[in-house]
Amino acid sequence: MAGEQDVERGGEESRAPLLAAEPSKKSSNENRCMVYLSTFVAVCGSYAFGSCIGYSSPTQSAIRKDVNLSLAEYSLFGSILNIGAMIGAITCGQIADKIGRKGAMLVSSGVCSMGWLSIYIAEDALLLDIGRLATGYGIGVFSYVVPVFIAEIAPKDLRGALTTINQLMIVTGVSVSFVVGTFITWRNLALVGIVPCAVLLVGLSVIPESPRWLARQGKHKEFEASLRRLRGKDADISAEAAEIQENVETLERLPKAKLLDLFQRRYLSSLMIGVGLMVFQQFGGINGVSFYTSSIFEAAGFPSDFGTIIYAVLQVIITALAATFIDRAGRKPLLVISGSGLFLGCLLLGSSFYVKEYGVASEAAPALALSGVMVYIGSFSVGMGAIPWVLMSEIFPLNIKGAAGSFATLVNWSGSWACSYTFNFLMSWSTYGSFMLYAAVNVLAVVFVIKVVPETKGRTLEQIQAAISSS
Repeated sequence: MAGEQDVERGGEESRAPLLAAEPSKKSSNENRCMVYLSTFVAVCGSYAFGSCIGYSSPTQSAIRKDVNLSLAEYSLFGSILNIGAMIGAITCGQIADKIGRKGAMLVSSGVCSMGWLSIYIAEDALLLDIGRLATGYGIGVFSYVVPVFIAEIAPKDLRGALTTINQLMIVTGVSVSFVVGTFITWRNLALVGIVPCAVLLVGLSVIPESPRWLARQGKHKEFEASLRRLRGKDADISAEAAEIQENVETLERLPKAKLLDLFQRRYLSSLMIGVGLMVFQQFGGINGVSFYTSSIFEAAGFPSDFGTIIYAVLQVIITALAATFIDRAGRKPLLVISGSGLFLGCLLLGSSFYVKEYGVASEAAPALALSGVMVYIGSFSVGMGAIPWVLMSEIFPLNIKGAAGSFATLVNWSGSWACSYTFNFLMSWSTYGSFMLYAAVNVLAVVFVIKVVPETKGRTLEQIQAAISSS
């Protein structure tokens, strides 16, 4: 009895946490459902992203026939998605900072939906291109705001896993579009693309806004209400709220960041990490491998349909597995493993083309091609696919998150376009040499991760940013 009275008076400080621990743990387990629900709603945008990427592959011949498009016109239709995404990347940070993370997802969903409708009703190339440009803009915004929103709402012990679901839903959207597109018309597939956007639009009405964004806007009541909904009505949010508020107050004393401000000494470490990972993600050859998987298999003498199905299934499974242990294994070890696997995959692919071209054990070419693609995409799914987006959402301080996130996303989409555009030229120059170049890039990526990238698991966003600033 005396001990209880002492705790109530604050006399035995060592016992107070013991009495408070059980309700806190209980409320944490009970009320993480709002974090899970908010994550599910947000990653509907990631699924929409994947649907847009996967749309062009199964629909090419049907669209060209129905709308009477030349190969050049269809190529414009396919590639203009990247242009729209670049525009979305340029504007996404400002939109997310001005109208909130939910507001940015709302805008993106609306633009994507209008784009899909334009494709559905299209009778000529103009409406197709307008629709494709609009969906590209939408996914450019989604690619930034979804991981940022998830990182800002998630508890530190779940942040990595929940943010990785972003990549899982992207690859799921790609795979589902590819499969469903073989059974329904291209117009109906466009309508299917609206479904995740519609779910997102409805879901945004029931989930809270990012508490960190609300704190930055000076909306203190809304900030506390949002954090309370995410952590549970019985949870003690005082320590987390105080840490967020302290960080916001520190950032408010700094001038509002513009693009050129990103290159100041205090932000260079964060910028180098975020942009560097985006560069290595794209120039390691992922779009060359993923966009041209069928032609790679055909050139190496392996059945393309069978290989593509294996590729799609493996990508989803490995990404899902990676999400389960990212918060235990850590970001940095997974990136090193991923980059090493990408290097090996490129060596196997390059070897498959080399032995076929020079007739040295050419019967091994199909097996080398299959194993190379599988090792490559499995390794990419383990780390380099998702973790750059996880880290991008973690390392930038709130006052530059919009500008820095836009810049990193723009670099990513620009790299995506450059890699896709140059792949056929590289393959014309040298089939095996192309993959040796990609292998060299992935070696540099491993060195970059070991030397530059910090480990962020188990830390709050504020602790991560403080550590980077002091390094």
